[in-house]
Amino acid sequence: MMRILVVIFYCLAAPALADLSSLFVSASAPLDQSQAKAARASLFAPQSERSFFAPLPDARPVVDEAPLIGTGEAPIDRLLNLIAQAEAGSKGYDAVQYGARVLPKRPPTDLTLGEIYVWIDETPGQPHAIGRYQFIPPTLLRVAAARGFGPETRFTSGVQDALALVLLEDAGFAEFQQGGLDRRDFMRNLARIWAGLPLPNGRSFYEGHAGNSATMTWATFEGGMAQIWPTRG
Repeated sequence: MMRILVVIFYCLAAPALADLSSLFVSASAPLDQSQAKAARASLFAPQSERSFFAPLPDARPVVDEAPLIGTGEAPIDRLLNLIAQAEAGSKGYDAVQYGARVLPKRPPTDLTLGEIYVWIDETPGQPHAIGRYQFIPPTLLRVAAARGFGPETRFTSGVQDALALVLLEDAGFAEFQQGGLDRRDFMRNLARIWAGLPLPNGRSFYEGHAGNSATMTWATFEGGMAQIWPTRG
């Protein structure tokens, strides 16, 4: 009799248990198209497109010490952290160029690329650098196209990192990794892409152009790179 009751209970409860389990996403579920593309190797961008920066209203303060942040321990993660310190500061992935008078209605990581493009179109005459790596409109369009990210793609932290990898390859990251480019030359290339990074003279490659200036010293930049690649000169 007891076995019969147990079987009846299980039969009645099974549909409810199935509905309950469907509320949770399996960790082994496949990535959507945007997430899958973010995990792939980056594409190369032309060396001729170097001026990626929106005008700044005032020079930003120089950071003398910039400890590496973030959770990633791989060299490329630590490099992205170092770049982000120069470009986005504490706002990280939700940074918007501080000279923008009209901000997006939501944090950047809650927006799709299409919503960012609309914000850009609807707020002319102001800087639009956005995200952890301070993409300006022409750069954002280019690297998103290189990655195959459409307007429906959300500007998540993973998507931003994937877009930044396009610019790293533009700076010669693959050649640097293979030993064909020394560390200081690679640093100079990075400084030609991100205005917050300094050249050996301590100045931005874009110093004085549209208000740009380096936001960390060469010693900090070089020290950070030496921590990541201590055996590379």
